[in-house]
Amino acid sequence: MQFLKKNVPVTIAFLIGIVMVLQNYIPSKESQEFSKDMNIWVEIIAAFALLIGVQSLIHSHLGKIKRKQVGFGFSWVVIVSLVVMTLAGLIGGGVENPTGLYSWIFFYMQVPMQATVFSILAFYIASAAYRAFRAKTPEATLLLIAAAITMLGRVPFGTDLTAGLPTTGFLNNFRMEVMSDWLLIVPNTAGFRAVMFGVGLGIISTSLRIIFGIERTYMGGGD
Repeated sequence: MQFLKKNVPVTIAFLIGIVMVLQNYIPSKESQEFSKDMNIWVEIIAAFALLIGVQSLIHSHLGKIKRKQVGFGFSWVVIVSLVVMTLAGLIGGGVENPTGLYSWIFFYMQVPMQATVFSILAFYIASAAYRAFRAKTPEATLLLIAAAITMLGRVPFGTDLTAGLPTTGFLNNFRMEVMSDWLLIVPNTAGFRAVMFGVGLGIISTSLRIIFGIERTYMGGGD
């Protein structure tokens, strides 16, 4: 039993990981067809994973309701919403049916609630920006100046401040919208790419840990 629980999943993960890496370096029709077949299998496995996720969600919230934990009323909301949306999608069709019950719930209940949540988040973002932009250090001062130029370059009031500058020549570089575009295209893009390099290295590191059996959390354990 231990062999089936530990050795077989690790072996499958190792073989599939190695094969999927190598097929990217084999420029042949067979390799491309194999990649397409594997993507179909990924979709099939993802469908089963979705069912397991729904079962886990229901089990977790039913446990909270049974134990009457603090806030278990929200668990009722989750379960009822899950059942109602599932039945609405099966009976009345999905979003492709604009007059169905699913579309009505989605566009007239879920979308407004999402807008409400995001509007509340705006206050938290403003509060975080206020704390971050306090010029207590040279780095914070630089961040404050760059943020102010970027925001002013995006609104008519900001562009009006430098509207008198010529649109050609050296002085054109000091127009608010030009400085804003430069900050977004040059420093911001460079920083974003540096972050993406870090994310890519993290993905490679995690993938290698999974392929070689170092990372085994996908089997449900902590080792």
